[in-house]
Amino acid sequence: MKSLFEQMGGTYRQVGDYLIPNLLPPEGSKQPLGKYGRMRRGFLKEHRPILYTNLLTSGKLYDHLTEIDQTCKERMERICADMAKREGVTEKLKAADQMEWVRRQNSIRNRAEEIILHELVYDL
Repeated sequence: MKSLFEQMGGTYRQVGDYLIPNLLPPEGSKQPLGKYGRMRRGFLKEHRPILYTNLLTSGKLYDHLTEIDQTCKERMERICADMAKREGVTEKLKAADQMEWVRRQNSIRNRAEEIILHELVYDL
């Protein structure tokens, strides 16, 4: 009697006394993941192992991770630009006091990243 995996066209390889399914990554996953995609993958592996396994075995993990990564990058740009505008961090400030401009930009970037990590990457 064939298992459901075999009925769907899956194959196994024998390693010692164990049969291991032959799982291959989906085609087109040549592009490396960005920072946020890798962070999401680590979070799913550690805190949501069932969701991680389901996404991996269905072939949707890479798409999920690239979508999270792209969304995080877009939101990061938008949030940083909005905060800089609201707080008066302009090119004028950069010309007048570079160190103050850098301090404020770093503060804005750190706050924006914390928002993104909380809302998108470490979302349960």
